[in-house]
Amino acid sequence: MTLLTGARERRVRTGEVELCVAELGDPGRPTVVLVHGYPDSKEVWSEVAARLAGRFHVVAYDVRGHGRSTAPRPLRGGFTLEKLTDDFLAVADAVSPDRPVHLVGHDWGSVQGWEFTTVERTEGRVASFTSVSGPSLDHFGHWRDRRLKRPTPRRVAQLLGQGARSWYVYLLHTPVLPELAWRGPLGKRWPRVLERVEKVPRGDYPTSSLASDAAHGAWLYRDNVRPRLRDPRPDAYAHAPVQLVTPLGDRFLSER
Repeated sequence: MTLLTGARERRVRTGEVELCVAELGDPGRPTVVLVHGYPDSKEVWSEVAARLAGRFHVVAYDVRGHGRSTAPRPLRGGFTLEKLTDDFLAVADAVSPDRPVHLVGHDWGSVQGWEFTTVERTEGRVASFTSVSGPSLDHFGHWRDRRLKRPTPRRVAQLLGQGARSWYVYLLHTPVLPELAWRGPLGKRWPRVLERVEKVPRGDYPTSSLASDAAHGAWLYRDNVRPRLRDPRPDAYAHAPVQLVTPLGDRFLSER
């Protein structure tokens, strides 16, 4: 499956990695950059991109190690938020060198987007940020710490509830096993899981790169979650307008 019939593709180099970037619509119009989550690739944005392309210059790229983007070597330490920010800036500079871009992120794309919208070196490159079902790790760390420092029955229930929803995060920190599962039975069964649970017609998604995408993407969690939750930045303030989209039926992230 391709992102969309007629999409223009280019390769953008960022450090040792080469990113696959797809563009739709008129480059003279405001640019919207779509960043996918885990275990996805840019193709997950197909229907959204088609709706936006008539009014915007739409850009979607495969995050490093996913789809047709290359993976860092070694994998460990290659998926830090700092390096992901390098990637975003390289894409933004390539597709919209003179104007800031409107950023949209889902899941881990949104986690990245919070980083892009709060670090100093991206100031002036983000016109707006739409976050879909993915928190800032810094904000999440402060949310957790406030509940640990001043526990009440309600706050403890919130912590335990989110902890139960995050069961998969603990598994992804396990050495080797997630990679074996994704490259084996889980990767083969995932299309049926999406069809049954998310009502995604089989054959529409995911792409053939799913197993390697998911195996590589485990390092998003390993490189970032524990370090950032252990020491969240105190100054993670957005320097662009933020639109927060909170799916009420999210199985993995509570509204809180």
